[in-house]
Amino acid sequence: MTASVQSDAPPSGSAVRNWRATLAYDGADFRGWQVQPGVPTIQGELQAALGRVTGESPLPQGSGRTDAGVHALAQVASFPLAASIPPENLVRALNRTLPDAIRILEAAHAPADFHARHSAVAKTYEYRVFLEKPQPGSEGVECPPFLARYVWPCPWPLDLEALREAAAHLAGEHDFTSFAATNPDLAARTREGLEDGDEVKSPIRTIFASAWERSEAGGAPLLVYRVCGNGFLHHMVRNLVGTMIDVGRGYRNAGEVPAILAARSRAAAGPTAPARGLFLHSVEYL
Repeated sequence: MTASVQSDAPPSGSAVRNWRATLAYDGADFRGWQVQPGVPTIQGELQAALGRVTGESPLPQGSGRTDAGVHALAQVASFPLAASIPPENLVRALNRTLPDAIRILEAAHAPADFHARHSAVAKTYEYRVFLEKPQPGSEGVECPPFLARYVWPCPWPLDLEALREAAAHLAGEHDFTSFAATNPDLAARTREGLEDGDEVKSPIRTIFASAWERSEAGGAPLLVYRVCGNGFLHHMVRNLVGTMIDVGRGYRNAGEVPAILAARSRAAAGPTAPARGLFLHSVEYL
């Protein structure tokens, strides 16, 4: 684990090349993506691994700053390196020195102007809910221990059609202030407009797709929410999920979602869903 935030200069006279890497990680034991002093982070581990492998320690820039406990299926990072190393060798060497919970899926040279965050045009997040009561009136099903780190175990029967109706109201361009974090400790990040590090101050975002589906992956009764947009405010996806779960359990009506958006007040929306069910699914570039 490292908390260095300084980038070492490349060797004198070396030709620096820009790199793009895709990585997956189990975020349960990390304090999120962004490097912080004294705690394990994904960015910090990747920076340290680059230092051990190449002798250079650039600070990798991620497509989004996932929070503590949030996972990634395909996070994208960019960083400069002067070391002359074939991409497949870099992948192999990094994976040998990274913690088991972090894996580089692929790496390649990228155009000089490529930036993992600024060049992204869309991101997709996925949220997984384990149904402890898959059917109304059914006996409870305990969440298996090997799933507990990656799902929100919900003890209530949920109406999938109501969830789908609520999700449909979120598609399009909206002011998502009602679904942004209001924690004063995160005020500085929130002012920058940030769930995933997008340096955009406006709370207006465009959601391209928003939908719930049932999944029986591995025999586990799951509901999966997938949302694709051009950016997300801090805690936005988790607040969307928490609000929609209120709809699914009958505490709210799906038709209330437009009014919640119009209120532009965090108090109008529902609770924040736990971080452990959230995955950065994919990132799109032109």
